[in-house]
Amino acid sequence: MSPDPVVVTVDRTRCIGSGLCARTAPDALALGPDGRAVPVHPTATPSHTLTEAAEMCPVEAIAVHHATTGELLAPIW
Repeated sequence: MSPDPVVVTVDRTRCIGSGLCARTAPDALALGPDGRAVPVHPTATPSHTLTEAAEMCPVEAIAVHHATTGELLAPIW
């Protein structure tokens, strides 16, 4: 059984386009044409790299939520 999917959101008003997220979790995050992060797909498979990407964001623009419950999974401080 595969893990429950997660929803990745990016607050594009906060994003500064550092690219750390896209380098850390390229299967889930990319830099858009404007240089800011965008989710690659509406939902993703939870992974350590995705959690790390959200926690590494220097401006806390990325959030990972459980797709069914909405529970915030990352970043957790």
